[in-house]
Amino acid sequence: MKLTEIINVLDATPLFKGSDDQLNSDIATVGSSDLMSDILAGLSEGCVLLTGLTNVQVIRTAMISGVGAIVIVRGKTPPQDVIELAQSENIPLYTTPCSMFVSCGRLFAHGITGLDGNR
Repeated sequence: MKLTEIINVLDATPLFKGSDDQLNSDIATVGSSDLMSDILAGLSEGCVLLTGLTNVQVIRTAMISGVGAIVIVRGKTPPQDVIELAQSENIPLYTTPCSMFVSCGRLFAHGITGLDGNR
């Protein structure tokens, strides 16, 4: 599934859109967690991270683990310094009004797997 399709499925709004190449990249897995250690421990290269956290640690975790994009759930908007860090690190950052549960369910229904590849 392309990142643009994921954004549409989640009714997400861009905080930092990313490049056209990123928007057209294929995403096979999604990780959802508010514990960044879970993302660091998982296979997350190129995945989309769903989280309710809005601090710089989310961006730093994405940088280390190679996350392809971040979607913040429950309609939260991070502080400006978090958005600026995402921009400077070229990590697409979005927000969705959906809860974590609904976001995961929508993506699962569209064929996305978890970080371990299981359905």
